[in-house]
Amino acid sequence: MEPSHAYDDIINLQHPVSKNHPQMTMLERAAQFAPFAALTGYGAKIDETGRLTDEKRLLDEEQKLALNETLNAISRQISGKPAVSVSWFVPDGSKEGGRTEHREGNVRRIDSLQGTLMLTDGTVIPFEDLYALELREETTE
Repeated sequence: MEPSHAYDDIINLQHPVSKNHPQMTMLERAAQFAPFAALTGYGAKIDETGRLTDEKRLLDEEQKLALNETLNAISRQISGKPAVSVSWFVPDGSKEGGRTEHREGNVRRIDSLQGTLMLTDGTVIPFEDLYALELREETTE
């Protein structure tokens, strides 16, 4: 292929400078070519997809029986707002899975009809999400 000489007459001329418009800074020029978010919210979706969650563990019959015995012991002492150490599964609101929470507190109420344990700080824990429940000697309030 032969070299083209079509622009030889202007190739060495000075760059024209406008008298009416001030020259842009390098930063302003770069901003013209910066990528834009064509898909609004796409980045947030990608971040959410990459966020890890835990799978809910299933308890065996022995663990369920131990939880039931501890719940019965707590219900016998409910008027004294017994101190407990509790671990449970918290489902994620936006994707499959969740996380394990652990807290020490005092039990305000056990609702057998709703199947929930309520702590004095207002935390409500469904029985089906309980992993571990331990009755403690001292009070945490």
